[in-house]
Amino acid sequence: MLTFISFWRAAAIVLNDLGSSAFYAGGIAEAAVGKAAPWFILGVMLFAYSVRAVYVESCSMFTRGGVYRIVKEALGGTFAKLSVSALMFDYVLTGPISGVSAGQYIVGLLNGVVAQMANSPRLHHALVSASGQPRQFDVNHTSAVIALAITAYFWWQNIKGIEESSDKALSIMKVTTVMVVILLLWGGYTILHIGAHLPPFPTPANLHFSNESLGFLKHTRFAHTLGVFGILMAFGHSVLAMSGEESLAQVNREIQHPKLKNLKRAAFIIAVYSTVFTGLGSLMAVMIIPDSVRVSQYGDNLIAGMAMYMVGPLGLRIAFRVFVVIVGFLILGGAVNTAIVGSTGVLMRVAEDGVLTDWFRKPHKRFGTSYRIVNLVTILQLFVILVTRGDVILIGEAYAFGVIWSFTFNALAMLLLRWKYKGERGFKTPLNLRIGKQEIPLGLISVFLVLLTTAIVNLFTKQVATVSGIIFAVVFFILFSLSERDNKRRHKMTERQMKEHFQLGHAEEVGCSDLAIRPGGVLVTMRDAATPHALKWALARTDTEEQDLVVLAARMMGAGGPEYVDASEQLFSEHEQMLFTKAVSVAESFGKHISLLVVPAGDIFAAIVRTANSLDAAAVVSGLSTKLTAQEQAFYVGQAWESLPEPKRQFTFYVVPPNGDAESFHIGPHAPSIPASDVQLVHRLWLNFRRDANIEHLHHSDIVSYALTRLASDFASDRVRTLEDLQQSIESESRRRGLGTLSRFHEDADEEAPGYSLAESRK
Repeated sequence: MLTFISFWRAAAIVLNDLGSSAFYAGGIAEAAVGKAAPWFILGVMLFAYSVRAVYVESCSMFTRGGVYRIVKEALGGTFAKLSVSALMFDYVLTGPISGVSAGQYIVGLLNGVVAQMANSPRLHHALVSASGQPRQFDVNHTSAVIALAITAYFWWQNIKGIEESSDKALSIMKVTTVMVVILLLWGGYTILHIGAHLPPFPTPANLHFSNESLGFLKHTRFAHTLGVFGILMAFGHSVLAMSGEESLAQVNREIQHPKLKNLKRAAFIIAVYSTVFTGLGSLMAVMIIPDSVRVSQYGDNLIAGMAMYMVGPLGLRIAFRVFVVIVGFLILGGAVNTAIVGSTGVLMRVAEDGVLTDWFRKPHKRFGTSYRIVNLVTILQLFVILVTRGDVILIGEAYAFGVIWSFTFNALAMLLLRWKYKGERGFKTPLNLRIGKQEIPLGLISVFLVLLTTAIVNLFTKQVATVSGIIFAVVFFILFSLSERDNKRRHKMTERQMKEHFQLGHAEEVGCSDLAIRPGGVLVTMRDAATPHALKWALARTDTEEQDLVVLAARMMGAGGPEYVDASEQLFSEHEQMLFTKAVSVAESFGKHISLLVVPAGDIFAAIVRTANSLDAAAVVSGLSTKLTAQEQAFYVGQAWESLPEPKRQFTFYVVPPNGDAESFHIGPHAPSIPASDVQLVHRLWLNFRRDANIEHLHHSDIVSYALTRLASDFASDRVRTLEDLQQSIESESRRRGLGTLSRFHEDADEEAPGYSLAESRK
């Protein structure tokens, strides 16, 4: 149950990950291959459009769930575990390289400010060392501290359950676009003004590899006669610029109708934006920043260096550099969060397939999040930051391993699926040659061969990446294999237990007939077996002979998480079994019948509202959130209700804290519910008034209007006395009602919000 977004928002989400590489890819590539590096960055960004086409084809098929699911469908579980290990290496390094890069931009700005302030006579003594040089922050170590702080912040946000919003991604990209436009226009003017020349063309003679970039080849004769092989090496050292493509497959599930058309639009926007920003930006950096300082001083923050060497007043250049640092911090910090969210989603998908044990999926007692997976990912990221000590070049060397191999496995899987499944596809990677009845996917084969060749070349030329990547992949593969074996043993036992306790049924959509319940029932949300107070409250107030009661558990998929998984492959987790066992036990203690339901969801409030609407529920009962007030919970439920298509039913939303003093909110516009006794009273008054000949056109509504006007007048003249009388009337007239039936205290709404009237709580 998802909240669908436009292709603009989908593109913004992907660009928040993919666009972050523009801040560090150029410097890392030039340090490895020399001044011709921007041409390879530009080539990678153009080639990325072909890789993106492969992802679009995979999203247009029935096979969903990103790299893991596609590789498993085509190559089996072993290759799937290998591919997801490589992908996890990518995600684990995305956070550190983005966090450290954000730190590099901040430290570079601070050091620049200190150097300027050191020229002041008042501050010269304090800011200049004994050697006569301005005091400077250690770039790597300070950047590492900043990266640790950013990672810790987003770890806590994800433990609490960060609200993933496409609005945030879109806002960041709007600000980034302003920076990019200024950068291109001002940079173009600067290039024309100073008469700058293009970087040397990407020929073997113009490539100058560092010792580190030669990897295992640096002590061989082959290193001095690279030729065309050197071009492949340079391309491999630049491939980290297109990290983030996997996000397109993950966000595909949330793109609105028509899905495929909007997916292709998003892919086109991503291609144009990333090529202009990352590709052209890298070219302009080499043309604007002098060779003497470009790599040595600004290699870790090229865009900041461009700002300082633009043509114009110093104050304006410093102001633009500050703006660059702010934008860089926003987009790079967002990439840290994306790395945690994305890797958590991948591991959740693996866990749902039974590869990871249920221990990893157990929700946080307070926040209900998959905190153990978040902890695992964060610990790995913090470890990388500490081991590398904030050296972004070192992290970048290792980073490309996961990027290139995850792409290679995905392309190979799609290639095999072309022959394995001959069915119609909504989209095919271009360049397909048909000979008779046989179709040869030339485009797909070409993309795979380029990726495979680059991946193999990287094994020999990226020593750090090869050693660390293989160790990481092997460790994760062993972890997955042992965990899967243990999981199968546990689930065989669980299946025997479930046959005794639960009968599992699967349905594409849920309605009253699926659960064999009547319309007008009560829906109770439950997330923790240890705190079933909302269920107890509902059972105490519901006659299940008259109203059916359904217990709902939402299986949160999360941003970047798995897409649709076939029902037969979804595991009824140990947590869900414990949850429903507790629910059944509580219901049995009340001697009442309940129905049980699990729904996959990307947004908890949308899931609750859509389930309530599909089941035609009269009431929804939820426990009080640890993060939101009852009013805030009702507000979000109201917003979700407003977004539902017609027809939609109004219902009463109850929020139950542990002490049982529930608050109630009516969701949707509603007329007051008047008890039969009050209707009789109005009718008797009407009969009595009609006896007067002067009131022959009297209507029942006139009596109600007059009574309300008199009440308003009494309240204005004597507030205390009127409230006392009203309270006495409420207490004397109150009666027992079924949940979802409006009682007198629902009528006096003192505040309005989208989709619901905020009513006074009745305890």
